[in-house]
Amino acid sequence: MDQDQQLINASQVGDVDTLYALIQKDSYVLEHIDKLPFANSPLHFAASAGCTEFAMEIMKLMPSFAWKLNQDGFSPIHLALQNEQSQVVLGLLQLDGLLVRIKGRQGITPLHYVARSGNINLLAAFLSVCPKSIEDVTSRNETALHIALRSNMYEAFQFLLHWVCHEEDFYLKKKFLDHKDVEGNTLLHIATSRNQPQVCIFFSLVSPSLGRL
Repeated sequence: MDQDQQLINASQVGDVDTLYALIQKDSYVLEHIDKLPFANSPLHFAASAGCTEFAMEIMKLMPSFAWKLNQDGFSPIHLALQNEQSQVVLGLLQLDGLLVRIKGRQGITPLHYVARSGNINLLAAFLSVCPKSIEDVTSRNETALHIALRSNMYEAFQFLLHWVCHEEDFYLKKKFLDHKDVEGNTLLHIATSRNQPQVCIFFSLVSPSLGRL
């Protein structure tokens, strides 16, 4: 078995001892991967498999792996979310909270992904470690609120809307609430077009400034 396959296998089962054995044989074994512009690093494999301890260990050795996209446009934290490996996600964020803002395929960040899946606990955790992540938009100029609303994740949408409306900066808050996606749709446009009166009522209660199109 070649070295690369040994590293992949170790990553998928969380074998830290094998990781260091391979490093002893070749001090540049991780750097070879890091030089590739797009690649599945050992951190990608570990995150997908839910090997939290291994993932955190290798991220400490090669922090750049956490920001690397694979050939499909996904970072390790994106893959962890796709495979419902929440402990890996939270572990990586302990080491670098800015990972909440990493943009993968179509400009989707981990916050966008969680808004689409409706996981309130992760939304709260993400905004706690990186409040600025609420400002990120996708390639379609969608905010996390747009995504939650379009995905019919009303609880997640309401959580995000409450969070935005508690912003102290009025102009920043208004910017979020009036933000238009690539098709020119605000949140209220989306709610109205989808015949979601409960959402429109919620807008009027939380932010009277949104009570009109």
